[in-house]
Amino acid sequence: MSAVHRRLTGTLEVALPPAEAFRLFTPRGEEDWVDGWRPHFPSDPVDDTEPGTVFETHAHGDDATWVVIAREAGRRISYARVTPGTRAGTVSVELEPTVGGSRVTVGYEMTALSDQGRAELDSFAEAYPDFLRSWETAIEAWLAAQR
Repeated sequence: MSAVHRRLTGTLEVALPPAEAFRLFTPRGEEDWVDGWRPHFPSDPVDDTEPGTVFETHAHGDDATWVVIAREAGRRISYARVTPGTRAGTVSVELEPTVGGSRVTVGYEMTALSDQGRAELDSFAEAYPDFLRSWETAIEAWLAAQR
């Protein structure tokens, strides 16, 4: 039986301290390492992490509207995310210092809005550990290219 609501949490490691790694999880910062990620801001913000900032993405077959709902610079950021007609919920990113950089905890709490959304949410939940591993790999490759 597929779920209407999913709460997914996982971690990845980033070889930067939280104050530096934080930018990688901001709307503009993700452009550095996420293939196809190009946020569009209806109102161009000075600070793309300011709560209330709205942006849209058209990546990986999804058109989504995002709103920054909370942030503690260098430590955590949370978004509301809506994919019209399929899914809606929140995405949170929290960074903690480790010996080698940062442990990043990523949480998705999503609700399906349709049968299609339920199927997509089930697929996303099943692939979630691989999804986060792909983030870790992409960030490692980007960091290696910066050296």
